[in-house]
Amino acid sequence: MNNPEQSFGKDLLGLKDLSATQIEKILDTAKTMKFILSQKNKKTGHLVGKSIVTLFYENSTRTRLSFELAAKYMSASASGVSSTNSSVLKGENLIDTAKTIDAMGTDVIVVRHPMSGAANLIAKSVNAGVINAGDGMNEHPTQALLDMFTITEKKGRVKGLRVAIVGDALHSRVVRSNIWGLTKLGAEVSIGAPATLLPPDIAKMGAKVYNSVQEAIVDADVVMALRMQNERQKSGLYPTAAEYAHFFGINENRIKLAKNDALIMHPGPINRGLELSSSVADCENSVINEQVTNGVAIRMAVLYLYTRGREV
Repeated sequence: MNNPEQSFGKDLLGLKDLSATQIEKILDTAKTMKFILSQKNKKTGHLVGKSIVTLFYENSTRTRLSFELAAKYMSASASGVSSTNSSVLKGENLIDTAKTIDAMGTDVIVVRHPMSGAANLIAKSVNAGVINAGDGMNEHPTQALLDMFTITEKKGRVKGLRVAIVGDALHSRVVRSNIWGLTKLGAEVSIGAPATLLPPDIAKMGAKVYNSVQEAIVDADVVMALRMQNERQKSGLYPTAAEYAHFFGINENRIKLAKNDALIMHPGPINRGLELSSSVADCENSVINEQVTNGVAIRMAVLYLYTRGREV
């Protein structure tokens, strides 16, 4: 008999509304998907007859490509639409674009948009499943899932670990999804950032908040640096890149405050010398490239589970 706590609807909009059981089901399914990725023949029949469309209003390499590869590895048809090569340039709005894609028999729309709540808006307007690939400064659920999957692979668990997340928390959708997901699985999350780069309500989400990187990463099992999102910022939130790197960048001296075997993570792309020094980004504890591989496995798992809904 199916466990209702492990069932899924048609949409993955964020981790705020997922249970720990559902998150663990996705992570467990990703183990199988990663095994498939390790094979010479990566083609499976999990999504035969399914149609997946990526609808991206923001630039992306890792997220978009990993979703499209995930779909193709599981024998789905995969197509991509961006705001620069579609009817958006002719003035078509978001909902009309989504409805057009839906009317073509699409099973899943994977959407990235600069407006918070965009994925939720589309989900209410289409029959297709909707997966949020990042909406404004709200959530990026599959990034957090791949982060948790990577941590579980390396540490054997999430529960009881100290996870320090450092950097531009104000503009980061990654940090929000990670706080929701990690705390539900029992991790202790600390955030380190300048006061100007902290959301006012972040402590209410369950994280410990520090204005000092040093305090945030002391004895951490995992140190995750966030990308400085200059494209979302107004000027004046931090003095200069050099000063930010000096006070908040993770370098070889600062990382010594964490545990000796602390994982080094980053959602990418890295601004080397700003968020992370190259020596830290490339050190033996860095799992940044493995995060990329695990991103494909997680997105395979998500596409598989969410095209089956309550059948699972």
